[in-house]
Amino acid sequence: MQQYNYQNNILNLKVKKSPILVRAVMFGLAFCFFVFPVLGVISAIADGSGLHFGYFLAIGIFSLIGFYTLRISLWNTYGEETFQITENKIIYEANYGWFKDGKKETLISNPNYFSVQAGYEEDNESVLVIASEESKIESVVKMPTVQLEELIMILKKNKF
Repeated sequence: MQQYNYQNNILNLKVKKSPILVRAVMFGLAFCFFVFPVLGVISAIADGSGLHFGYFLAIGIFSLIGFYTLRISLWNTYGEETFQITENKIIYEANYGWFKDGKKETLISNPNYFSVQAGYEEDNESVLVIASEESKIESVVKMPTVQLEELIMILKKNKF
């Protein structure tokens, strides 16, 4: 499976999906972190113990944990990075499927493309790095090193 698509100076890098069992557990945990605290508060109020500040604190903390878990689950399922490469800047955006991160603009003139090994050495996976003298952008999508080297050759050919 090719994890990248490069057309019209827009580079899309897709995350390799994690196993279905891992994704099911992660989505289940995210759901539980949202639902169980609310059900606990409802049952406590129904039992007559009243409404306390601690309930709101627990719901808030577990909602943040649930949101983070949901975000990781979505990234492992639908994750995609988009790099819009122009003459003097790169616009980066992470897409989680259900929502997107804010666009980040980085001024880069005369970009240099290279790969950096990621993970275990025997996995032969790397991440893309786009750098210049001023700044650097590092992708989080791990790709097979051979595929990434092929992409780097394409990017170097299409310089402005």
